[in-house]
This record gives sequence, C-alpha cells and structure tokens, in this order.
Amino acid sequence: MNEQGRFEGPAEFNVLGEPLQPCSSDPLTGFFRTGYCAAGPDSAAVHLVCIEASDAFLRYSQSVGNDLSTPRPEFGFKGLVAGNRWCLVAQRWWQAYEAKEAPRVFLRATNQKVLGFIPLEILKTYARDLN
Repeated sequence: MNEQGRFEGPAEFNVLGEPLQPCSSDPLTGFFRTGYCAAGPDSAAVHLVCIEASDAFLRYSQSVGNDLSTPRPEFGFKGLVAGNRWCLVAQRWWQAYEAKEAPRVFLRATNQKVLGFIPLEILKTYARDLN
C-alpha cells in the first residue's frame, strides 16, 4: 500500500527483470486476487504466467480438466472468454506448450519465478508485449 492507501502491487519482478506489472483487474486474477501474477511472500503461489485466453486455449484447457470458461458464481468467477487476461499456473502453461496449445503471454506481467519452469526464450516466442 502507498501513503494514500492504494495497492501498488507486489515487490516482485517480471521475467524481464522489471517490477511486475498487473495482469488483469477484469476479471480479477492472481492467486491473491490482486490483479498480479504474484508468488507472494513465501513464493507459494504458482499462478505466475499472465496469458491472453483464446477460444482454442480455453477448449484445450477444459479438455485436460482445467475448465476456465464455465462460470463459478459460488467463487465469484464469471468464466473466461477469448481476449481475457489471466494468471495461469506455470505448469499448466507448460502442459499447453507441449501440446502445441499454449496461449500468448504478457511478459511484463509474468512473474520471474516461472523461469524455474519455463525458459525465457520460449516465453518470448509467445509474447504479446515485446516491441
């Protein structure tokens, strides 16, 4: 929190070594539902890859048991649609990559902790936010 009481984001870094940028506030994402793909103070959270959902990825994800498109109102989750940004579990992104179904990523909002699972050069080939 800053002096005005606003959340400025975690003191964590993205895969480019810069301060971690927000992934999405609508839908509100991240393990801690702060909009950031934050690992947290104990580095326990693994929802670290900021993706852009596509219809193909959502179908694939559902087919392997990770249904991200069906609303779950009991959890305040309205379901993802193509174009939504979302913090995805790093291992789930890798699973999709191996199946040739990986979604695009936003590197500036993807936590550097994923580099223990996914090589940066691979992530860069799926980047939506590199010039």
